[in-house]
Amino acid sequence: MQTYKIERIYRDHDRRDLIATGLTLDEVQNHCRDGETSSSTCTEAENIERTEKLGPWFDSYTEENK
Repeated sequence: MQTYKIERIYRDHDRRDLIATGLTLDEVQNHCRDGETSSSTCTEAENIERTEKLGPWFDSYTEENK
């Protein structure tokens, strides 16, 4: 079975934070549909602070290597 990972990508920095690994396609797609997974749609204080500190960001998923 193919698994996926979620990374947080920052537009203004050469930085990617690993959020989760070993997930199914449904799990990563559900995660990325959440408004809190992008600086342009988040409303929680923690995420707004991250945006103020690091600039625009978003969560993305990719297939993991077997």
